[in-house]
Amino acid sequence: MNRFSLGSLPTQSSQTAARRKLVVGNWKMHGSLALCREAVPALATAGNAQVEIILCPPAPFLGEVARLAAGTALASGGQDVAELASGARTGEWSAGMLAELGCRYALVGHSERRQHHYENDALIAGKARACASAGITPIVCIGESLHERESGETRQVLCNQLDWLLTTPHWRNAIIAYEPLWAIGSNRPATPELAQETHAFIRAYLASCDPAAAQQLPLLYGGSVNAANAAGILAMPDIDGVLVGGASLQIQAMQAISATACALSEQPARLRLAA
Repeated sequence: MNRFSLGSLPTQSSQTAARRKLVVGNWKMHGSLALCREAVPALATAGNAQVEIILCPPAPFLGEVARLAAGTALASGGQDVAELASGARTGEWSAGMLAELGCRYALVGHSERRQHHYENDALIAGKARACASAGITPIVCIGESLHERESGETRQVLCNQLDWLLTTPHWRNAIIAYEPLWAIGSNRPATPELAQETHAFIRAYLASCDPAAAQQLPLLYGGSVNAANAAGILAMPDIDGVLVGGASLQIQAMQAISATACALSEQPARLRLAA
């Protein structure tokens, strides 16, 4: 059970903190060494002081990405991580191993892991804890299905997922990515206004635990993000970045999304919303 009435939470941001913007490219099980060698140099200078670009290639390519990105501002991340530091877990890798490769981030709880690998909220919270212990920032993915959205269960689903994260001691150092399942790979992303409403709710729920931390914690949107819709999404006051799927395999699209984030990062919030 949640700690208070969900209906009492606001759906519009009451204040805007100065938060950095993040553009995270999740290649999923796509890509090649050749693409790594083309993408890393192209994206190495795509960010600025307020915008960080993070590339999450398949695990076999992480070493090459780290080698190519050494000395640049481009960050790398794993697409998953085990909840244990070591053990008899064939086919898995620990957060410490990612850290040795130079990774600073790891996706945790992506909807495809929840769906195809039956990962639950308790396991995902364990993975977030493992990341924190190894100095890796977890990007914790949460989101609802189309049925849950249409049944009016979105808030309850998100709160249940967040409650597990809030049991971890270092949740304040995490990044949360809202990825509605019905928008992923569907060419029907949430409208910027709907995404903002949900992000404002997430931030308000986190603020019930720690208002200051909630204002500083980055919230990302993921779900059919591309170069055409990124500006509208990134202009929203509670959306601090995007988790890009298929479009992240297109270097020009990633450059365009990154450029949009950089341009918006240099504008006051009131001008972003008026644009």
